[in-house]
Amino acid sequence: MSSTPASPAAPAAPAAPATDGRRRAAAARRRAREAEIIAATRTLFDAKGTGDAQIEDIASAVGINRAIVYRHFTGKEELFALTLVSYLDELRTEMDAAAALTDRPADRLAAIVAAFVDYGVRYPAFVDCAQALMRRRGDELLAEVSEGALFRLGRAISACLALLSATLEAGVTAGVFATSDDPDLLANTLYASGLGALQLARIGILVREAAPGIPTIGTISADQVRANLVASALALAGYR
Repeated sequence: MSSTPASPAAPAAPAAPATDGRRRAAAARRRAREAEIIAATRTLFDAKGTGDAQIEDIASAVGINRAIVYRHFTGKEELFALTLVSYLDELRTEMDAAAALTDRPADRLAAIVAAFVDYGVRYPAFVDCAQALMRRRGDELLAEVSEGALFRLGRAISACLALLSATLEAGVTAGVFATSDDPDLLANTLYASGLGALQLARIGILVREAAPGIPTIGTISADQVRANLVASALALAGYR
């Protein structure tokens, strides 16, 4: 009586390398440390402004040495960029909340611009951070900030600008905005001019000519800056 040969056992599935788990854990620790450094930078900026913030101060606030900061960021410019992302994410939330209060495009545009001004007045370091990066040429930023950080910054800025662009497009569709300009271009213009106006709100000084060749100094409040920016945005949009 012949016996049937046993089938060979199927090879066992290879176990996941232990190194995979270690890599994931290391990546999680790296992300947590990066977030900790950005949070400390944000706190320092809000307390002292961007001009007085040094890498040593940021490292000290986290309880690390400056060499570790440079392991996570290519330099101060990249740290500025990713801290600005933190501000922009908050700004987008506040602009969204303001826009949700009304369906009328003109009122929405006014509410978004007002929310932008209020946020910038509350967080002057946001304005400093944004302007510091805007003063750099594109090729300089590409050389000093990693591609990943620039992508995150671009995504945060475009999220804010997309809300403005959508509001402008809705106004054109509704026939209340007459602008023929590219809404994205106008949104970028409003963002850049808004940052400049926020500096005016911060210093609170208005220069005018009292008589030919005779300058005089007046004052301007954040409320006046807000009202002016809202009026300018509506005018540029061709509100009618």
